[in-house]
Formats: sequence, structure tokens, C-alpha cells
Amino acid sequence: MKIALPTRHGQVDEHFGHCEFYTVYTVENGKVINKETIGSPQGCGCKSNIAFDLQQMGVSLMLAGGIGAGAINVLAAHGIDVVRGCSGSTDEVVNLYLNGELTDSGESCNHHSHHHGEHGHTCNH
Repeated sequence: MKIALPTRHGQVDEHFGHCEFYTVYTVENGKVINKETIGSPQGCGCKSNIAFDLQQMGVSLMLAGGIGAGAINVLAAHGIDVVRGCSGSTDEVVNLYLNGELTDSGESCNHHSHHHGEHGHTCNH
């Protein structure tokens, strides 16, 4: 299984489409066995080829902070599920997911100028 997270300075970026890069974790038997990064394309995440690129890498899950419905739909069309409302260190967020401690926030960004409030250091759990 591969899990991707939009990343900025080692933290989950609160805006999927404008992250610095994506961190991709390879997980086997509930343990991270590899961690790599891929560049973030220019422009909005939902209009870029990032979903296709991630699908080609074998990614099946995106752990995101703020993400719009358009991006969620594009990711879903490429077989990638999304958990929204994540924040904090990417390593910590992946570990929370692997421990079954994450739930989707249920909130999508409705427009590009949306400002996210301060998040805690973990996803909703």
C-alpha cells in the first residue's frame, strides 16, 4: 500500500493544491518500509496530472489537510481515497493512520481563497 501526503516543511500542507511536494510512504504489514518525495506540479491540484502520477506510483490513499471537492473527485477517479482534516508531521500522521486513529473531518474546501483555522498537531481522531 502507498499513502501520499501534501507536504510543506515536513508537515501536512493545509492546502492540497499548493503544497511544496508530496511525501509517499510505502507500507507493508502495517509498517512503513519506504518514504520518498515527488515534486508538486504548478497550478491547482485538481487541474494538474498529480492524481495520474500518484496512481502510476501505486498510491491508494491521500492523507490531506484542506482539499476541495474537485481534487477529491479527481483522486477518486484514479482510485485514491482521501482522508481530510490532517495536520502535523507527515510521519506522525501516517503512524496515526496505521494505528487506526484517524477519521475523515468531513469538510472540503469550497473555494480557493478559503483560509483554514489553526489545526492541532494531529488529524481528527
